[in-house]
Amino acid sequence: MMLLIFSASPLQAQGGGDPAFTALVGQLKDGDFNDKARTISDLEASNDERAITVFKTLLAGSLYYRKDDGRVVSVKEGGDAYQLFDVLSGESLGEAGRRDVKKISINNYLRGQLRGVIARLSLSHKNTAVRLNAVKEIVKDIDADTAALLREAMSAETDEAVLEAMRVGVALMDVNSADKSTRLAAIENLGGSLLPEARLRLDALVVQDANKEYAEADADIRRAAAQALSHIESRRQIYGFLETVFFGLSLGSVLLLAAIGLAITFGVMGVINMAHGELMMLGAYTTYVVQLLMPNHIEYSLLVAVPAAFLVAGIVGIGIERGVIRFLYGRPLETLLATFGISLILQQLVRSIFSPLNRLVETPAWMSGALEINSAFALTYNRLYVIVFSLLVFAALLLILKKTALGLQVRAVSQNRAMAKAMGIRTSWVDALTFGLGSGIAGVAGVALSQLTNVGPNLGQAYIIDSFMVVVFGGVGNLWGTLVGAMSLGVVNKFLEPWSGAVLAKILVLVFIILFIQKRPRGLFPQKGRAAEG
Repeated sequence: MMLLIFSASPLQAQGGGDPAFTALVGQLKDGDFNDKARTISDLEASNDERAITVFKTLLAGSLYYRKDDGRVVSVKEGGDAYQLFDVLSGESLGEAGRRDVKKISINNYLRGQLRGVIARLSLSHKNTAVRLNAVKEIVKDIDADTAALLREAMSAETDEAVLEAMRVGVALMDVNSADKSTRLAAIENLGGSLLPEARLRLDALVVQDANKEYAEADADIRRAAAQALSHIESRRQIYGFLETVFFGLSLGSVLLLAAIGLAITFGVMGVINMAHGELMMLGAYTTYVVQLLMPNHIEYSLLVAVPAAFLVAGIVGIGIERGVIRFLYGRPLETLLATFGISLILQQLVRSIFSPLNRLVETPAWMSGALEINSAFALTYNRLYVIVFSLLVFAALLLILKKTALGLQVRAVSQNRAMAKAMGIRTSWVDALTFGLGSGIAGVAGVALSQLTNVGPNLGQAYIIDSFMVVVFGGVGNLWGTLVGAMSLGVVNKFLEPWSGAVLAKILVLVFIILFIQKRPRGLFPQKGRAAEG
Protein backbone atom coordinates (compact mmCIF):
# COMPACT_ATOMS: atom_id res chain seq x y z
CA MET A 1 0.00 0.00 0.00
CA MET A 2 2.84 2.40 0.82
CA LEU A 3 4.40 1.60 -2.57
CA LEU A 4 1.11 2.45 -4.34
CA ILE A 5 0.77 5.75 -2.44
CA PHE A 6 4.28 6.91 -3.28
CA SER A 7 4.03 5.78 -6.90
CA ALA A 8 0.76 7.72 -7.32
CA SER A 9 2.00 10.94 -5.73
CA PRO A 10 3.68 12.36 -8.87
CA LEU A 11 0.49 11.80 -10.84
CA GLN A 12 -1.69 13.42 -8.17
CA ALA A 13 0.67 16.38 -8.00
CA GLN A 14 0.52 16.92 -11.75
CA GLY A 15 -2.10 19.53 -12.50
CA GLY A 16 -3.70 19.13 -9.07
CA GLY A 17 -6.93 17.85 -10.71
CA ASP A 18 -8.72 14.54 -11.34
CA PRO A 19 -6.24 11.67 -10.62
CA ALA A 20 -7.93 9.45 -13.23
CA PHE A 21 -7.44 12.06 -15.96
CA THR A 22 -3.86 12.66 -14.84
CA ALA A 23 -3.22 8.92 -15.00
CA LEU A 24 -4.57 8.82 -18.56
CA VAL A 25 -2.19 11.62 -19.55
CA GLY A 26 0.65 9.61 -18.04
CA GLN A 27 -0.24 6.63 -20.26
CA LEU A 28 0.69 8.62 -23.37
CA LYS A 29 4.35 7.93 -22.67
CA ASP A 30 3.84 4.14 -22.57
CA GLY A 31 3.06 1.52 -25.20
CA ASP A 32 3.11 1.62 -28.99
CA PHE A 33 1.20 3.88 -31.36
CA ASN A 34 -1.94 1.74 -31.10
CA ASP A 35 -1.90 2.11 -27.32
CA LYS A 36 -1.51 5.88 -27.70
CA ALA A 37 -4.45 5.98 -30.10
CA ARG A 38 -6.64 4.24 -27.49
CA THR A 39 -5.38 6.61 -24.78
CA ILE A 40 -6.25 9.62 -26.97
CA SER A 41 -9.76 8.24 -27.42
CA ASP A 42 -10.10 7.72 -23.66
CA LEU A 43 -8.92 11.28 -23.00
CA GLU A 44 -11.48 12.61 -25.47
CA ALA A 45 -14.24 10.59 -23.77
CA SER A 46 -13.28 12.02 -20.37
CA ASN A 47 -14.87 15.39 -21.30
CA ASP A 48 -12.12 17.18 -19.39
CA GLU A 49 -11.44 20.67 -20.80
CA ARG A 50 -7.70 20.21 -20.22
CA ALA A 51 -7.61 17.47 -22.85
CA ILE A 52 -7.48 20.07 -25.64
CA THR A 53 -4.29 21.56 -24.19
CA VAL A 54 -2.71 18.09 -23.96
CA PHE A 55 -3.66 17.25 -27.55
CA LYS A 56 -2.42 20.55 -28.95
CA THR A 57 0.88 20.19 -27.10
CA LEU A 58 1.28 16.61 -28.36
CA LEU A 59 0.45 17.63 -31.93
CA ALA A 60 2.99 20.49 -31.74
CA GLY A 61 5.72 18.04 -30.66
CA SER A 62 6.23 19.74 -27.29
CA LEU A 63 4.94 16.96 -25.02
CA TYR A 64 7.74 15.19 -23.07
CA TYR A 65 8.14 13.26 -19.85
CA ARG A 66 10.84 13.42 -17.21
CA LYS A 67 12.92 10.29 -17.00
CA ASP A 68 13.39 10.40 -13.24
CA ASP A 69 9.71 10.40 -12.16
CA GLY A 70 7.79 9.91 -15.43
CA ARG A 71 5.90 13.21 -15.10
CA VAL A 72 4.41 14.41 -18.40
CA VAL A 73 5.41 18.00 -19.14
CA SER A 74 5.38 20.55 -21.95
CA VAL A 75 8.74 21.99 -22.93
CA LYS A 76 10.08 25.19 -24.38
CA GLU A 77 13.58 25.27 -25.77
CA GLY A 78 15.96 27.69 -24.07
CA GLY A 79 19.59 27.31 -25.11
CA ASP A 80 21.25 24.16 -23.78
CA ALA A 81 18.33 23.31 -21.49
CA TYR A 82 14.56 22.93 -21.66
CA GLN A 83 12.06 25.09 -19.79
CA LEU A 84 9.54 22.68 -18.28
CA PHE A 85 5.88 23.43 -17.58
CA ASP A 86 3.07 21.36 -16.14
CA VAL A 87 1.00 20.41 -19.18
CA LEU A 88 -2.28 20.64 -17.23
CA SER A 89 -1.84 23.73 -15.05
CA GLY A 90 0.87 25.64 -16.95
CA GLU A 91 2.94 25.89 -13.77
CA SER A 92 6.66 26.41 -14.34
CA LEU A 93 8.76 23.41 -13.27
CA GLY A 94 12.17 24.96 -13.84
CA GLU A 95 14.84 23.77 -16.27
CA ALA A 96 16.03 20.33 -17.26
CA GLY A 97 18.83 19.02 -19.42
CA ARG A 98 18.04 17.60 -22.83
CA ARG A 99 18.95 14.11 -21.62
CA ASP A 100 16.70 14.39 -18.57
CA VAL A 101 13.50 14.35 -20.62
CA LYS A 102 12.18 12.26 -23.49
CA LYS A 103 9.79 13.28 -26.25
CA ILE A 104 6.45 11.48 -26.61
CA SER A 105 6.50 10.56 -30.29
CA ILE A 106 3.54 10.25 -32.67
CA ASN A 107 3.07 9.14 -36.28
CA ASN A 108 0.96 10.48 -39.15
CA TYR A 109 -2.07 8.40 -38.17
CA LEU A 110 -2.02 9.89 -34.66
CA ARG A 111 -1.60 13.38 -36.09
CA GLY A 112 -4.77 12.94 -38.13
CA GLN A 113 -6.57 11.53 -35.09
CA LEU A 114 -5.42 14.46 -32.97
CA ARG A 115 -6.62 17.03 -35.50
CA GLY A 116 -10.05 15.43 -35.56
CA VAL A 117 -10.24 15.16 -31.78
CA ILE A 118 -9.15 18.79 -31.29
CA ALA A 119 -11.76 19.94 -33.80
CA ARG A 120 -14.56 17.95 -32.12
CA LEU A 121 -13.65 19.08 -28.61
CA SER A 122 -13.25 22.70 -29.67
CA LEU A 123 -16.60 22.73 -31.49
CA SER A 124 -18.36 21.46 -28.36
CA HIS A 125 -16.46 23.66 -25.89
CA LYS A 126 -18.62 25.69 -23.50
CA ASN A 127 -16.62 28.85 -24.22
CA THR A 128 -18.04 30.68 -27.25
CA ALA A 129 -14.68 32.24 -28.17
CA VAL A 130 -13.04 28.80 -28.27
CA ARG A 131 -15.76 27.45 -30.56
CA LEU A 132 -15.55 30.48 -32.86
CA ASN A 133 -11.75 30.24 -33.13
CA ALA A 134 -12.04 26.52 -33.82
CA VAL A 135 -14.47 27.12 -36.69
CA LYS A 136 -12.22 29.81 -38.16
CA GLU A 137 -9.25 27.43 -38.06
CA ILE A 138 -11.29 24.70 -39.75
CA VAL A 139 -12.51 27.08 -42.46
CA LYS A 140 -8.92 27.95 -43.39
CA ASP A 141 -8.27 24.38 -44.57
CA ILE A 142 -11.68 22.75 -44.84
CA ASP A 143 -12.26 19.32 -46.38
CA ALA A 144 -15.12 16.83 -46.54
CA ASP A 145 -14.42 15.41 -43.06
CA THR A 146 -14.22 18.76 -41.27
CA ALA A 147 -17.27 20.00 -43.20
CA ALA A 148 -19.16 16.98 -41.83
CA LEU A 149 -18.06 17.98 -38.32
CA LEU A 150 -19.40 21.49 -38.87
CA ARG A 151 -22.78 20.17 -40.12
CA GLU A 152 -23.04 17.97 -37.05
CA ALA A 153 -22.11 20.80 -34.67
CA MET A 154 -24.54 23.30 -36.26
CA SER A 155 -27.56 21.46 -34.82
CA ALA A 156 -26.38 22.11 -31.24
CA GLU A 157 -24.90 25.61 -31.74
CA THR A 158 -26.77 28.58 -30.25
CA ASP A 159 -24.41 31.51 -30.80
CA GLU A 160 -25.18 33.42 -34.01
CA ALA A 161 -21.55 34.42 -34.71
CA VAL A 162 -20.38 30.81 -34.47
CA LEU A 163 -23.32 29.66 -36.59
CA GLU A 164 -22.46 32.18 -39.29
CA ALA A 165 -18.86 30.96 -39.41
CA MET A 166 -20.10 27.36 -39.59
CA ARG A 167 -22.41 28.22 -42.49
CA VAL A 168 -19.48 29.76 -44.34
CA GLY A 169 -17.42 26.61 -43.79
CA VAL A 170 -20.20 24.40 -45.12
CA ALA A 171 -20.81 26.81 -48.03
CA LEU A 172 -17.15 26.58 -49.03
CA MET A 173 -17.74 22.88 -49.66
CA ASP A 174 -21.23 23.21 -51.11
CA VAL A 175 -20.04 25.71 -53.72
CA ASN A 176 -18.37 22.74 -55.44
CA SER A 177 -21.59 20.71 -55.48
CA ALA A 178 -22.95 19.30 -58.73
CA ASP A 179 -26.40 20.69 -57.89
CA LYS A 180 -26.86 24.25 -59.17
CA SER A 181 -29.39 25.31 -56.53
CA THR A 182 -27.04 24.11 -53.77
CA ARG A 183 -24.23 26.11 -55.29
CA LEU A 184 -26.34 29.27 -55.55
CA ALA A 185 -27.42 28.90 -51.93
CA ALA A 186 -23.77 28.45 -50.92
CA ILE A 187 -22.77 31.59 -52.84
CA GLU A 188 -25.52 33.54 -51.06
CA ASN A 189 -24.17 32.36 -47.69
CA LEU A 190 -20.63 33.35 -48.68
CA GLY A 191 -21.86 36.80 -49.71
CA GLY A 192 -23.07 37.43 -46.18
CA SER A 193 -19.69 36.71 -44.61
CA LEU A 194 -16.63 38.88 -44.10
CA LEU A 195 -14.23 35.98 -43.62
CA PRO A 196 -11.26 36.18 -46.03
CA GLU A 197 -11.86 32.62 -47.23
CA ALA A 198 -15.35 33.53 -48.47
CA ARG A 199 -14.04 36.50 -50.39
CA LEU A 200 -11.23 34.47 -52.00
CA ARG A 201 -13.60 31.69 -53.08
CA LEU A 202 -16.06 34.14 -54.65
CA ASP A 203 -13.23 35.97 -56.38
CA ALA A 204 -12.09 32.65 -57.82
CA LEU A 205 -15.56 32.04 -59.25
CA VAL A 206 -15.65 35.48 -60.86
CA VAL A 207 -12.15 35.32 -62.41
CA GLN A 208 -13.04 32.36 -64.65
CA ASP A 209 -9.76 30.87 -65.86
CA ALA A 210 -10.32 27.66 -67.82
CA ASN A 211 -6.89 26.34 -66.85
CA LYS A 212 -7.73 26.36 -63.14
CA GLU A 213 -9.73 23.90 -61.09
CA TYR A 214 -12.34 26.50 -60.08
CA ALA A 215 -13.34 27.26 -63.68
CA GLU A 216 -17.08 27.87 -64.18
CA ALA A 217 -19.13 27.81 -67.37
CA ASP A 218 -22.52 28.71 -65.83
CA ALA A 219 -23.32 32.42 -66.26
CA ASP A 220 -25.80 32.34 -63.35
CA ILE A 221 -23.09 31.12 -61.01
CA ARG A 222 -20.70 33.82 -62.18
CA ARG A 223 -23.37 36.51 -61.85
CA ALA A 224 -24.34 35.39 -58.34
CA ALA A 225 -20.69 35.27 -57.29
CA ALA A 226 -20.08 38.79 -58.64
CA GLN A 227 -23.11 40.16 -56.77
CA ALA A 228 -22.03 38.45 -53.53
CA LEU A 229 -18.50 39.76 -53.94
CA SER A 230 -19.82 43.29 -54.54
CA HIS A 231 -21.88 43.05 -51.35
CA ILE A 232 -18.81 41.97 -49.38
CA GLU A 233 -16.74 44.82 -50.80
CA SER A 234 -19.42 47.36 -49.85
CA ARG A 235 -19.47 46.10 -46.27
CA ARG A 236 -15.69 46.07 -46.08
CA GLN A 237 -15.57 49.70 -47.25
CA ILE A 238 -17.96 50.69 -44.47
CA TYR A 239 -15.87 48.92 -41.86
CA GLY A 240 -12.71 50.35 -43.40
CA PHE A 241 -14.19 53.82 -42.94
CA LEU A 242 -15.01 53.04 -39.30
CA GLU A 243 -11.50 51.69 -38.75
CA THR A 244 -9.99 54.91 -40.14
CA VAL A 245 -12.23 56.94 -37.83
CA PHE A 246 -11.12 54.80 -34.87
CA PHE A 247 -7.43 55.28 -35.67
CA GLY A 248 -8.07 58.99 -36.16
CA LEU A 249 -9.75 59.22 -32.76
CA SER A 250 -6.85 57.36 -31.14
CA LEU A 251 -4.39 59.80 -32.73
CA GLY A 252 -6.65 62.67 -31.65
CA SER A 253 -6.66 61.32 -28.09
CA VAL A 254 -2.86 61.39 -28.02
CA LEU A 255 -2.91 64.95 -29.40
CA LEU A 256 -5.51 65.89 -26.78
CA LEU A 257 -3.35 64.61 -23.94
CA ALA A 258 -0.32 66.33 -25.42
CA ALA A 259 -2.09 69.66 -26.03
CA ILE A 260 -4.44 69.96 -23.06
CA GLY A 261 -1.68 70.91 -20.64
CA LEU A 262 -0.23 73.30 -23.20
CA ALA A 263 -3.65 74.90 -23.64
CA ILE A 264 -4.02 75.98 -20.02
CA THR A 265 -0.43 77.24 -19.62
CA PHE A 266 -0.55 79.08 -22.93
CA GLY A 267 -4.00 80.45 -22.19
CA VAL A 268 -3.29 81.64 -18.62
CA MET A 269 0.34 82.69 -18.90
CA GLY A 270 0.86 83.32 -22.62
CA VAL A 271 4.03 81.21 -22.48
CA ILE A 272 5.21 79.29 -25.54
CA ASN A 273 6.73 76.26 -23.81
CA MET A 274 9.00 74.43 -26.25
CA ALA A 275 9.94 71.96 -23.48
CA HIS A 276 6.40 70.60 -23.27
CA GLY A 277 7.31 67.56 -25.38
CA GLU A 278 10.19 66.73 -23.04
CA LEU A 279 7.78 66.75 -20.09
CA MET A 280 5.84 64.08 -21.97
CA MET A 281 9.11 62.22 -22.43
CA LEU A 282 9.72 62.34 -18.66
CA GLY A 283 6.29 60.77 -18.11
CA ALA A 284 7.13 57.97 -20.51
CA TYR A 285 10.47 57.30 -18.84
CA THR A 286 8.74 57.34 -15.45
CA THR A 287 6.56 54.49 -16.72
CA TYR A 288 9.70 52.62 -17.78
CA VAL A 289 11.30 53.09 -14.35
CA VAL A 290 8.12 52.02 -12.53
CA GLN A 291 8.11 48.77 -14.51
CA LEU A 292 11.76 48.22 -13.64
CA LEU A 293 10.90 48.60 -9.94
CA MET A 294 7.94 46.19 -10.08
CA PRO A 295 8.79 43.57 -12.73
CA ASN A 296 6.46 40.96 -11.24
CA HIS A 297 3.44 43.27 -11.23
CA ILE A 298 3.33 44.63 -14.78
CA GLU A 299 -0.47 44.36 -14.73
CA TYR A 300 -0.62 47.10 -12.08
CA SER A 301 2.34 49.17 -13.24
CA LEU A 302 0.26 51.74 -15.14
CA LEU A 303 -1.86 52.39 -12.06
CA VAL A 304 1.34 53.42 -10.29
CA ALA A 305 2.90 55.12 -13.31
CA VAL A 306 0.05 57.60 -13.92
CA PRO A 307 0.28 59.44 -10.55
CA ALA A 308 4.07 59.03 -10.50
CA ALA A 309 4.43 60.59 -13.96
CA PHE A 310 2.07 63.42 -12.99
CA LEU A 311 4.18 64.22 -9.92
CA VAL A 312 7.54 63.95 -11.68
CA ALA A 313 6.56 66.10 -14.67
CA GLY A 314 4.60 68.52 -12.45
CA ILE A 315 7.53 69.08 -10.09
CA VAL A 316 9.90 69.59 -13.02
CA GLY A 317 7.38 72.01 -14.56
CA ILE A 318 7.11 74.05 -11.38
CA GLY A 319 10.91 74.13 -11.20
CA ILE A 320 11.09 75.43 -14.78
CA GLU A 321 8.50 78.13 -14.05
CA ARG A 322 10.08 79.25 -10.78
CA GLY A 323 13.63 79.04 -12.07
CA VAL A 324 13.37 80.49 -15.56
CA ILE A 325 9.99 81.48 -16.94
CA ARG A 326 8.86 83.86 -14.20
CA PHE A 327 11.76 86.18 -15.09
CA LEU A 328 10.69 86.30 -18.75
CA TYR A 329 6.97 87.16 -18.65
CA GLY A 330 6.04 89.61 -21.40
CA ARG A 331 9.07 88.59 -23.48
CA PRO A 332 7.77 85.78 -25.69
CA LEU A 333 10.85 85.45 -27.88
CA GLU A 334 13.18 85.01 -24.90
CA THR A 335 10.72 82.55 -23.33
CA LEU A 336 10.63 80.49 -26.51
CA LEU A 337 14.44 80.36 -26.72
CA ALA A 338 14.81 79.59 -23.00
CA THR A 339 12.32 76.69 -23.06
CA PHE A 340 13.92 75.36 -26.25
CA GLY A 341 17.25 75.30 -24.39
CA ILE A 342 15.57 73.51 -21.47
CA SER A 343 14.23 70.90 -23.88
CA LEU A 344 17.76 70.20 -25.14
CA ILE A 345 19.02 69.93 -21.56
CA LEU A 346 16.29 67.43 -20.63
CA GLN A 347 16.98 65.36 -23.74
CA GLN A 348 20.68 65.19 -22.96
CA LEU A 349 19.94 64.37 -19.31
CA VAL A 350 17.85 61.41 -20.37
CA ARG A 351 20.53 60.27 -22.81
CA SER A 352 23.12 60.39 -20.05
CA ILE A 353 20.97 58.42 -17.59
CA PHE A 354 19.19 55.91 -19.85
CA SER A 355 21.42 56.01 -22.97
CA PRO A 356 20.27 57.22 -26.42
CA LEU A 357 18.64 53.86 -27.21
CA ASN A 358 14.90 53.46 -27.20
CA ARG A 359 13.38 51.67 -24.23
CA LEU A 360 10.53 49.21 -24.58
CA VAL A 361 7.72 49.59 -22.04
CA GLU A 362 5.71 46.41 -21.59
CA THR A 363 2.00 46.44 -22.28
CA PRO A 364 -0.13 44.82 -19.56
CA ALA A 365 -2.13 41.79 -20.62
CA TRP A 366 -5.42 43.65 -20.16
CA MET A 367 -4.30 46.17 -22.80
CA SER A 368 -3.07 43.57 -25.29
CA GLY A 369 -5.04 42.13 -28.16
CA ALA A 370 -8.11 43.52 -29.86
CA LEU A 371 -11.87 43.60 -29.52
CA GLU A 372 -12.95 41.81 -32.70
CA ILE A 373 -16.26 43.14 -33.97
CA ASN A 374 -16.10 40.93 -37.07
CA SER A 375 -13.51 39.58 -39.50
CA ALA A 376 -13.08 43.00 -41.13
CA PHE A 377 -13.17 45.28 -38.08
CA ALA A 378 -11.35 45.08 -34.77
CA LEU A 379 -10.53 47.66 -32.09
CA THR A 380 -7.10 47.30 -30.49
CA TYR A 381 -7.37 47.48 -26.72
CA ASN A 382 -4.36 49.77 -26.21
CA ARG A 383 -5.80 52.46 -28.48
CA LEU A 384 -9.29 51.99 -27.06
CA TYR A 385 -7.98 52.49 -23.53
CA VAL A 386 -6.01 55.57 -24.60
CA ILE A 387 -9.21 57.14 -26.01
CA VAL A 388 -11.12 56.47 -22.78
CA PHE A 389 -8.17 57.62 -20.66
CA SER A 390 -7.79 60.90 -22.53
CA LEU A 391 -11.49 61.69 -22.08
CA LEU A 392 -11.22 60.91 -18.35
CA VAL A 393 -8.23 63.26 -18.02
CA PHE A 394 -10.16 65.93 -19.92
CA ALA A 395 -13.18 65.52 -17.61
CA ALA A 396 -10.95 65.63 -14.49
CA LEU A 397 -9.29 68.84 -15.67
CA LEU A 398 -12.69 70.43 -16.33
CA LEU A 399 -13.77 69.55 -12.80
CA ILE A 400 -10.60 71.07 -11.37
CA LEU A 401 -11.09 74.31 -13.27
CA LYS A 402 -14.83 74.53 -12.53
CA LYS A 403 -15.16 73.16 -9.00
CA THR A 404 -11.96 73.99 -7.09
CA ALA A 405 -10.47 77.16 -5.62
CA LEU A 406 -7.41 76.76 -7.84
CA GLY A 407 -9.66 76.53 -10.90
CA LEU A 408 -11.51 79.69 -9.89
CA GLN A 409 -8.22 81.56 -9.48
CA VAL A 410 -6.88 80.24 -12.78
CA ARG A 411 -10.00 81.46 -14.60
CA ALA A 412 -9.78 84.82 -12.87
CA VAL A 413 -6.13 85.31 -13.82
CA SER A 414 -6.75 84.21 -17.42
CA GLN A 415 -9.59 86.72 -17.82
CA ASN A 416 -8.08 89.75 -16.06
CA ARG A 417 -4.71 89.38 -14.37
CA ALA A 418 -4.57 92.92 -12.96
CA MET A 419 -8.04 92.72 -11.41
CA ALA A 420 -7.31 89.25 -9.98
CA LYS A 421 -4.15 90.58 -8.36
CA ALA A 422 -6.06 93.57 -6.96
CA MET A 423 -8.56 91.13 -5.39
CA GLY A 424 -5.76 89.47 -3.45
CA ILE A 425 -5.00 86.47 -5.67
CA ARG A 426 -1.31 85.56 -5.64
CA THR A 427 -0.93 85.47 -9.39
CA SER A 428 2.68 84.32 -9.24
CA TRP A 429 1.69 81.16 -7.36
CA VAL A 430 -1.27 80.64 -9.66
CA ASP A 431 1.18 80.77 -12.57
CA ALA A 432 3.45 78.22 -10.89
CA LEU A 433 0.62 75.83 -10.00
CA THR A 434 -0.97 76.21 -13.44
CA PHE A 435 2.34 75.46 -15.11
CA GLY A 436 2.81 72.47 -12.79
CA LEU A 437 -0.71 71.22 -13.59
CA GLY A 438 -0.12 71.52 -17.35
CA SER A 439 3.26 69.83 -17.00
CA GLY A 440 1.76 67.01 -14.93
CA ILE A 441 -0.83 66.34 -17.61
CA ALA A 442 2.01 66.24 -20.16
CA GLY A 443 3.63 63.55 -17.99
CA VAL A 444 0.37 61.59 -17.99
CA ALA A 445 0.33 61.89 -21.78
CA GLY A 446 3.77 60.29 -21.78
CA VAL A 447 2.35 57.28 -19.93
CA ALA A 448 -0.24 56.83 -22.69
CA LEU A 449 2.40 57.26 -25.41
CA SER A 450 4.58 54.58 -23.82
CA GLN A 451 1.85 52.06 -24.70
CA LEU A 452 1.76 53.10 -28.36
CA THR A 453 5.41 53.66 -29.26
CA ASN A 454 8.95 53.10 -28.03
CA VAL A 455 10.27 55.41 -25.33
CA GLY A 456 13.28 57.47 -26.40
CA PRO A 457 14.92 60.88 -25.88
CA ASN A 458 13.21 62.29 -29.00
CA LEU A 459 9.71 61.10 -28.12
CA GLY A 460 8.40 64.57 -27.30
CA GLN A 461 9.69 66.21 -30.47
CA ALA A 462 7.25 64.22 -32.58
CA TYR A 463 4.25 65.81 -30.86
CA ILE A 464 5.21 69.35 -29.84
CA ILE A 465 4.36 70.96 -33.21
CA ASP A 466 1.10 69.04 -33.46
CA SER A 467 0.22 70.14 -29.93
CA PHE A 468 0.65 73.82 -30.82
CA MET A 469 -1.44 73.32 -33.98
CA VAL A 470 -4.25 71.81 -31.89
CA VAL A 471 -4.14 74.68 -29.37
CA VAL A 472 -4.15 77.39 -32.05
CA PHE A 473 -6.83 75.65 -34.14
CA GLY A 474 -9.16 75.02 -31.19
CA GLY A 475 -8.74 78.44 -29.60
CA VAL A 476 -5.95 79.43 -27.23
CA GLY A 477 -6.81 78.51 -23.65
CA ASN A 478 -10.18 76.90 -24.43
CA LEU A 479 -10.38 73.26 -23.32
CA TRP A 480 -13.42 72.39 -25.41
CA GLY A 481 -11.69 73.89 -28.41
CA THR A 482 -8.67 71.71 -27.65
CA LEU A 483 -10.87 68.61 -27.54
CA VAL A 484 -12.62 69.38 -30.83
CA GLY A 485 -9.37 70.47 -32.50
CA ALA A 486 -7.43 67.37 -31.41
CA MET A 487 -10.09 64.90 -32.52
CA SER A 488 -10.72 66.75 -35.80
CA LEU A 489 -7.06 66.94 -36.77
CA GLY A 490 -6.48 63.32 -35.76
CA VAL A 491 -9.31 62.02 -37.95
CA VAL A 492 -8.44 64.28 -40.90
CA ASN A 493 -4.81 63.18 -40.69
CA LYS A 494 -5.73 59.50 -40.85
CA PHE A 495 -8.02 60.03 -43.84
CA LEU A 496 -5.29 61.90 -45.72
CA GLU A 497 -2.46 59.43 -45.02
CA PRO A 498 -3.56 56.57 -47.34
CA TRP A 499 -3.35 58.65 -50.52
CA SER A 500 -0.86 61.40 -49.58
CA GLY A 501 1.53 59.70 -47.17
CA ALA A 502 2.20 60.58 -43.52
CA VAL A 503 4.54 63.52 -44.17
CA LEU A 504 2.43 65.18 -46.87
CA ALA A 505 -0.68 64.67 -44.73
CA LYS A 506 0.89 66.71 -41.92
CA ILE A 507 1.87 69.41 -44.42
CA LEU A 508 -1.67 69.58 -45.78
CA VAL A 509 -3.08 69.85 -42.26
CA LEU A 510 -0.62 72.64 -41.48
CA VAL A 511 -1.60 74.52 -44.65
CA PHE A 512 -5.28 74.13 -43.74
CA ILE A 513 -4.68 75.55 -40.25
CA ILE A 514 -2.76 78.52 -41.68
CA LEU A 515 -5.63 79.31 -44.05
CA PHE A 516 -8.16 78.77 -41.27
CA ILE A 517 -6.34 81.15 -38.91
CA GLN A 518 -6.40 83.79 -41.62
CA LYS A 519 -10.20 83.72 -41.41
CA ARG A 520 -10.53 83.06 -37.66
CA PRO A 521 -7.40 84.33 -35.91
CA ARG A 522 -8.69 83.25 -32.48
CA GLY A 523 -9.50 79.66 -33.48
CA LEU A 524 -12.70 77.66 -33.32
CA PHE A 525 -13.58 78.68 -29.75
CA PRO A 526 -11.88 81.98 -28.91
CA GLN A 527 -10.90 82.64 -25.29
CA LYS A 528 -12.54 85.47 -23.41
CA GLY A 529 -10.94 88.06 -21.17
CA ARG A 530 -7.26 88.93 -21.23
CA ALA A 531 -6.39 86.28 -23.82
CA ALA A 532 -9.02 87.61 -26.19
CA GLU A 533 -7.89 91.18 -25.71
CA GLY A 534 -4.31 90.19 -26.48
